[in-house]
Amino acid sequence: MITSKLCNLTTRFAALALCAFAATVFAAPAFAQDAEGCADHPAVSRYPGSVIEWCKTDNFLPYRIPVGPVTGYRRIGEWVDAEGRVTRNFYSLKGERTHAEVWKNFKDALVDAGFDVIAEGMFPESNVKRDVGGGSWLEVYYRENPFGAPGAVNKLVSGTSSSGGAGVVFGKKERAEDTIYALISLEQHSSEEVAALIAIVETKEAETGLVTADAEAMGNDIEELGRTVLEGLYFDTDKASLKLESEPALKEIAKYLKQTDKDFYVVGHTDSTGTYAYNAKLSGDRAAAVRAALIADHGIALDRLQSHGVGPLVPVFSNGTDGGRAKNRRVELVER
Repeated sequence: MITSKLCNLTTRFAALALCAFAATVFAAPAFAQDAEGCADHPAVSRYPGSVIEWCKTDNFLPYRIPVGPVTGYRRIGEWVDAEGRVTRNFYSLKGERTHAEVWKNFKDALVDAGFDVIAEGMFPESNVKRDVGGGSWLEVYYRENPFGAPGAVNKLVSGTSSSGGAGVVFGKKERAEDTIYALISLEQHSSEEVAALIAIVETKEAETGLVTADAEAMGNDIEELGRTVLEGLYFDTDKASLKLESEPALKEIAKYLKQTDKDFYVVGHTDSTGTYAYNAKLSGDRAAAVRAALIADHGIALDRLQSHGVGPLVPVFSNGTDGGRAKNRRVELVER
């Protein structure tokens, strides 16, 4: 585990005392003020005093890692394309620490833990135009890797700290079983708050079938985004019949629907493999199958759901990788 180094200590005794305190704190799996279900990733711990306000783990996700400067409007010329298990924690640090202090501690900690730094930059103002870690650079990074769930992490894209300062330090480490990336980005969100996102990408082969729908998460997505991806639905390749292992997800979707009086579209999506006509029909048939199962087997009123298919027209990731194609094959619930 990386323990962020404590800075600006006046005596060696004070440094040792605070480091001992930090080691004790980091041994705990979670902090009392952290958002429910959130905890530090074993690879990288928090800066002392930080609180996790948002977290998200994707068992398998394509993730784009920028390593060069901005080369044009919303464009970075150099990227590393990775995929695997992605764990993201958003931290808020309140108090007198500055983003420059926090950035330096994280960089030193990554190096000490054996990570090779593949991208770094820290600026007194977050709107430095093109350099790594500047405001325009971070905008492209976050756009390429959408957060996927609403919450406090949106502070990073809210535009409330245009001149507070920003920075990144990205590290890569080869492990026996895989390559791991530790990606730290932060900003001086206000004079009294440093906001930081730690993304950990582990590239070992992911287990499948571990993510399913969750009624509370669906409700949060609908309130924030007007739509939610229905996780845990499974179809045979090139077919529209739901597999038996989809039942837990269908129960959870029905649970959410019974908690709200809203009406929805059930929208099917595919990747770009094959012809448009074929994918448009397949996506529509899969959406219709989900709607039929919710009505016939779970008591949802017929007039609350309409099914549609849009084929490959609304990708969420590039269809150039297996991971991207897998994410594009999905069914969504969209508020009417």
